[in-house]
Amino acid sequence: MLIRLARQSLWNRRGTALMTLLSLVISIALLLGIDHLRLEAKRSFTSTVSGTDLIVGARSGQLNLLLYSVFRLGSATNNISWQHYQQISKHPQVKWSIPLALGDSHRGFRVIGTNDDYFRFFRYGQQQQLDFAQGQAFAEVYQTVLGAAVADKLGYQLGEQIILSHGVGAVSFSQHKDQPFTVVGILAPTGTPVDQSVHVSLAGIEAIHRGWQGGAPVLGRQPKLHAEQLAALQPTVITGFMLGLKSKVATFALQRQINEFKAEPLTAILPGAALAELWQMLSMVENLLLLVTLLVLIAALIGMMTTLLAAMKERQREMAILRAVGARPWQLFWLIELEVLCLTVLSIGGALLTLTAGLWLAQPLLSSQYGLVISIWPWHSHTGIVLSALTGVSLVLGAIPSYLTYRQSVAQGLVIKL
Repeated sequence: MLIRLARQSLWNRRGTALMTLLSLVISIALLLGIDHLRLEAKRSFTSTVSGTDLIVGARSGQLNLLLYSVFRLGSATNNISWQHYQQISKHPQVKWSIPLALGDSHRGFRVIGTNDDYFRFFRYGQQQQLDFAQGQAFAEVYQTVLGAAVADKLGYQLGEQIILSHGVGAVSFSQHKDQPFTVVGILAPTGTPVDQSVHVSLAGIEAIHRGWQGGAPVLGRQPKLHAEQLAALQPTVITGFMLGLKSKVATFALQRQINEFKAEPLTAILPGAALAELWQMLSMVENLLLLVTLLVLIAALIGMMTTLLAAMKERQREMAILRAVGARPWQLFWLIELEVLCLTVLSIGGALLTLTAGLWLAQPLLSSQYGLVISIWPWHSHTGIVLSALTGVSLVLGAIPSYLTYRQSVAQGLVIKL
């Protein structure tokens, strides 16, 4: 009975109810959306690299090393000698190593020089291995493997040739036009910066920089190297490398040895610790966004209460008639509370549908532009608690106009005011 009356009452005031509903839907969608993106971004960040015990680069801060080696952001302070890399990678506690040579790009995407160990040992997420959607790993100097986002955005297929550029800017005037690379493999999507990367061999990086100095060829266009010269190519420097150890117990000891390496100033970091520091730095912005959204939601709830209070003056006669035909004061109280509950439940449902549709539409953009694979269902373990608390707050605020209706006498409502 009361539910039917509440539904009909809202329908009779559908214009005002709709505006209140829209404001609540937008506010709840913002709150759930920011919370969802925060958690999904954190999950995506922490799953970018998995199973790597140490990341080593030239002496710098651990965040800078993490950003350019894992997330392809920023630049290295210096290079590392290939000889010293080999010396460290042969340490008795080292199980595997992945060299990384950075500093070039292709149409805004970072180029990574590495070797076969990258495809064998690199892990992301829950110890997931890199898979090929098409083709295979590079086997020759002028061959390349593309990340999924690179191939998708630029429309590349196997067998096409690409030109690498010197530097990491979106636009470069120093290009290695005389030494194109052939696409021989395209990786399956990973939801990590791997999707945004162009992978070539270390020999390929060395080949395109033969005769270069200061970002330009010393003697103009360099002749293409012969097969014998290509076979004899050996890297002289790299940007950094990843290490997997035989025993986790040896991690801190080896980290200390690398940080105290006498032959060259190096920095070894633990990826997990560096990721935690990075997320801690971002937590202030994250909390500020949540606070602003919460204030918007509170404002919408107060607006709903204000709308109900204003409507009570217009509904005094309606409530008095209900009292006159036998409705008890507590029934009128719960009638208003049911209206508030209906608006809140509809707002929550509308917010979830709106947010899910928005995430479904934004998912390809987030994946291709930012390397974030976001779930389209914005529900987490605490979401039910948040929405229950929201419903409780709305009922408490709705109790104010409900109580005024409860206190109103029949005579007050039937008096015709001139």
